[in-house]
Order: sequence, then structure tokens, then C-alpha cells
Amino acid sequence: MRERDRDDESLEDTQEMSGTDLAVYEAAAALNVADRPATVGEITGMTGLPEETVRHCLDSLVGGGRLVPRGEAYLLGPHDWGLSY
Repeated sequence: MRERDRDDESLEDTQEMSGTDLAVYEAAAALNVADRPATVGEITGMTGLPEETVRHCLDSLVGGGRLVPRGEAYLLGPHDWGLSY
């Protein structure tokens, strides 16, 4: 399997994310749906997680291609599904 194919598969399977990563991702997605980039402070407030944990999760989600950093904020990475909140 090509490297790109493995990356695409991992992005499709949200079951591969930890519960904490999923909570951070969902908070970022909710903000992005409202046309707002997600900041660490907003995600921390929405999830109740410690800032250090949120930052660790964001790093993991960026590394996996699920989020894209934009300055001090985060946007959803490429995906082929819709969101509604």
C-alpha cells in the first residue's frame, strides 16, 4: 500500500482517535462550522480539558492531517463528509 493510501485511510477512521483527541476534534469542528477558527483557549473552555492536554491533542491531530494550523488557531483538514451542529 502506498504511503498516501495509508494516510487517507487513517483520516477516514475516527475510531482510531482516542476519546480525548475526538473531544478536541469535535470542539474544533463545531467552531469551524460556525466559521470560526478554533483556538486553544476556546477548545479548553469547550472541553474542560487542561491546556497542556489540548495542545498535545492538537499536535496529534495536526500530525494526522485532521487539523491544519493557521497562526494561533486550527481549521479542519481535508475531509469528504459534511458537518452539522
